[in-house]
Amino acid sequence: MGYENIMLLTINQDNPQPRLIDKAADILKQGGIISYPTDTYYGIGCDIMNKKAIQAIYRIKQRNAAKPFSFMCSDLKHISNYAKVTNYAYKTMKRHLPGPYTFILEGSKLVPKIMLTKRKTAGIRVPDNNICIDLVRALGNPILTTTAKQPDNQIINDPSFIMDHYGHMLGAVIDGGATPGDPSSVISLIDDIPEIIRAGKGDVSLFE
Repeated sequence: MGYENIMLLTINQDNPQPRLIDKAADILKQGGIISYPTDTYYGIGCDIMNKKAIQAIYRIKQRNAAKPFSFMCSDLKHISNYAKVTNYAYKTMKRHLPGPYTFILEGSKLVPKIMLTKRKTAGIRVPDNNICIDLVRALGNPILTTTAKQPDNQIINDPSFIMDHYGHMLGAVIDGGATPGDPSSVISLIDDIPEIIRAGKGDVSLFE
């Protein structure tokens, strides 16, 4: 399925090679879309500041534009630039991040409208995966994150299958080894009232 232009980058999940991280970040800086491993599944993403790239991911995923994607930050300090973080939210996230959680928070003015719900909320992740964290740091902006799936909603969790399936639509696929293959737990922290939206890989007992 012609993917001459796609770069396959084999990156060590424990000690990501800075040169390869920079290559992937350069593709993002140029408005490209990449696939990468997380602490749940393989994801697909772009720079959240690039509207054209975001729109391309909506087309790739055949997703309703009224349903925003989540995005990844590098740490709690980074999250505080892109979301309104109360003391409660900070303490809660500090306990759980990095980890397989998506926290729903009110977005800040820095977040493009296309990444926010009508209620101005956003799903934010800090995956327990060094490749993700190094990528966000190298880019300097958060990275949109959505699971690599086939149109029938079947998850693709293998870099070579991702290359086959998405063909020329990606600038690079990062092969970072196996991922757990479970979804993240989604927790809303709006108004300091924790609400479990989806129970996934992360322990949600503290929120019940």
